[in-house]
Amino acid sequence: MKIEVLGSGCAKCKKTKELAEKAVKETGVDAEIVKVEDFDKILEYGVMITPALVIDGDVKVAGKVPSVEDIKKWITK
Repeated sequence: MKIEVLGSGCAKCKKTKELAEKAVKETGVDAEIVKVEDFDKILEYGVMITPALVIDGDVKVAGKVPSVEDIKKWITK
């Protein structure tokens, strides 16, 4: 599984990455977490506001920090 955190490196983007790491650790899911700061790559997903969380190419949330519980739901489906 590939989890991408899209954002420029702002506090909310860093928090989103931390929460994704926590969710992966708590569920034991085998996942690679990548921080994407390249705006061209972010725009390829159609994301106009960050932070955003992408799981296996599917944008799950944009413009807000998701909860650990939401991330767990997305990665265990």
